[in-house]
Amino acid sequence: MIADVKNSGFAHTPSGHFQANATWLALAALAHNLTRAADALAPAFHARATTATIRDRLINVPARLARSARRLTLHLPERWPWSEDFTQLFSTVHAPPAL
Repeated sequence: MIADVKNSGFAHTPSGHFQANATWLALAALAHNLTRAADALAPAFHARATTATIRDRLINVPARLARSARRLTLHLPERWPWSEDFTQLFSTVHAPPAL
């Protein structure tokens, strides 16, 4: 976990200012927790992946956003290897709440 945080947002420290370091640490911890939450909702393949791998495969999406008739449409690449994993994560996150 510490290596994951150091390789992401916390790589911007040390700064000469304590408040800047504290802010980067808080944001790095928040980003790490959100990435791991996305990892928990993704298929089992990503369970042991590093934060950089999850970011490259599920968060940095090579997609095109189109607007037509006041609706947004996300166009994923046709032969993107992680499209099924991303689609499963997206539908899980945007599912209606369970009653």
